[in-house]
Amino acid sequence: MIKLEDVSKTYRVGKLEVKALKKISLDIPEKDFLAIAGPSGSGKTTLLNLIGCLDTCSEGEIIIAGKRIRELKKDELSLLRRHKIGFIFQSFNLIPVLTAYENVSFALALLKLSSVEIRRRSLELLAEVGLAGLENRFPHELSGGQQQRVAIARALVKKPALVLADEPTANLDSETGKEILKLMQELNLRHETTFVFSTHDPMVMDFAQRLIRLHDGSIVSDERCK
Repeated sequence: MIKLEDVSKTYRVGKLEVKALKKISLDIPEKDFLAIAGPSGSGKTTLLNLIGCLDTCSEGEIIIAGKRIRELKKDELSLLRRHKIGFIFQSFNLIPVLTAYENVSFALALLKLSSVEIRRRSLELLAEVGLAGLENRFPHELSGGQQQRVAIARALVKKPALVLADEPTANLDSETGKEILKLMQELNLRHETTFVFSTHDPMVMDFAQRLIRLHDGSIVSDERCK
C-alpha cells in the first residue's frame, strides 16, 4: 500500500541544515498495525507527515496506492488525503463549537454524499466507538478518552485505507490509553484499515503488530511483533 524509497528530509533555517530523515526505505502493506517509535527528534513525526502527504521529502520517492506523491499536483494531493487518509492527533483537534456528531459528520462534508448517508455513517461510527447517546455533547462535555473516540470516529467515517495517529495516548491516563488502543486494534481488524502510529509510549509499542525504531533520522530496527 505504501512504499518509501531512500526518502530523506532536510529542513533549512537560514544557512543551517537539519537532516530529519536519512535514506528511509520502507514497505507498509494493507491492514498493518504499525508503530514508529523513537526519542524526541528522532524523525518519527516527520515520517508520519510525509506518509500523510502533509509535507514533501527532499530526496527519494513515496508511493501510496500506486501513486508517486512527487508527481501529484496540489489538488490531487488534497483529494488523496481527503479520500484515503484519516488523521488522529494527540490533542484530539476537535472543533469546540461543534457537537460530537457535527465533528464527525464535518469530515464527510466534502465527499458529495447525501444528508441521509452522512447521518447514517456518522451515527454508526459514533456507536461503534462507544459513544451512542453522546452525539449531541460538545467536546468540553466529554472526557479525554471520549474526545479521542470522537477523533477516531472522525478519522474512520470517510472509510480511509490508512489512519495515521500521532502520539494518540499522550494526553490520556494509562487505563484510558489502553482502552483506546484496544478500540483501534478492533477497528483495524473489523474495517481492515491500516494504522500507523508515531509514539514513545511503551504501551503503544506493546499493542503494535510491527515496531519500527528510529534514531537520528534513520531506521535502527524493524520487527514484526505479533
